[in-house]
Amino acid sequence: MNIYRTRAGLRHQFRDVLNFYYPDCLDTAVGGYVAQLDERDGHVYDTQTRHLVATARGVHNFSLGVLADGPHWCRYAAEHGLQFLSSAHWDDDRQGYDWLLEGRTPTDRTRYCYGHAFVLLAAARALQAGIPGARGELERADRVLEDRFWDSEYELYADQASSEWDLAAYRGQNANMHVCEALLAASEATGEPRFLERAYTVANRFTRDVTQATDGLLWEHYTADWEPDLSYNEDSPRHQFRPPGYQPGHHAEWAKLLALLADHRSEPWLLERARELFDAAVDLGWDDEYGGLYYTVDADGEPIVADKYGWVHTEAIGASALLSRTDDDYLEWYDRLWEHARDHLINPRYGNWYERLTRTHERDGPNHGPAVEPGYHPLTNCWLAMRVLEEAPAAFDSGRC
Repeated sequence: MNIYRTRAGLRHQFRDVLNFYYPDCLDTAVGGYVAQLDERDGHVYDTQTRHLVATARGVHNFSLGVLADGPHWCRYAAEHGLQFLSSAHWDDDRQGYDWLLEGRTPTDRTRYCYGHAFVLLAAARALQAGIPGARGELERADRVLEDRFWDSEYELYADQASSEWDLAAYRGQNANMHVCEALLAASEATGEPRFLERAYTVANRFTRDVTQATDGLLWEHYTADWEPDLSYNEDSPRHQFRPPGYQPGHHAEWAKLLALLADHRSEPWLLERARELFDAAVDLGWDDEYGGLYYTVDADGEPIVADKYGWVHTEAIGASALLSRTDDDYLEWYDRLWEHARDHLINPRYGNWYERLTRTHERDGPNHGPAVEPGYHPLTNCWLAMRVLEEAPAAFDSGRC
């Protein structure tokens, strides 16, 4: 039996990830989180860098810890991070969130929609958890996204701007996906219908309309008028944030979001498209020889970057858990993904997830850098699986293993 079909197994994994980061991630001198912990043994390799996304994800993670009745220190840790997010990262003169800090000093004030989306997500989860100041932060992040990034002509979000709010021409899938995620969380936290309506609009526009140009697959990079830029970064296949190709992980992630939207909307296309996108993720991305999902592929499923990323597999786990509520076939993928993660991607000593492995599941480096992944993906998808187990326990019935 897959232990991750049980509450105990999921909670154990959830707490392992939280415990890996706490208390070493808290900085009581500078403030905020030290997110740069070595994934092998947890030692801190950078005490000063503060990345907007890492800060926001930390607030989100510890807020989920509160919501999931996790360790008692989750509330303090969430409060600690939210205070830093709302003060050090916020640029009151230019009304936006700074991307990168050294201590409390801004070193990169580029305005990324992606980063602002994570602030909205963090504030929404913090509001659900009852963290002081969360509502004000949610309203502020929502206002910036609406006033600065929303493009009413295309009904999608722009991607980035200078510190003075000059918009770049580039448009991207990833920012819109994470705004959709944040809007869903804001809807849950506030009960305001407008958040759900906007999430639906973005999902409909991107996963149905925009993808018509690429035969239903999710391309990552676009021009200012939302035409696929198929040559974008074609000479940089390992670009950290904007690689070329199709990403199986993002197909699974959108499948997850559509399945969540289907909990609130009755349109049949939501679950139909969610299944299509998940099926595309595993059909194109699964490595039949070594197991696991590739990072990027071409339209025929040939790998461009064959590395195996932890976040890709956690998103597929969350999507398969949600889809299993209406189709037993997705339980097979849920079990297979957890098996692969247990064998290769989860640190056997601490329970945190490795960021990246080679195709044959070897670690090719320390995976250090300012833009780290502080447990947001495994925590989010463990939490979703726990919700499925609690709300629809028959979906994980061990008799169907």
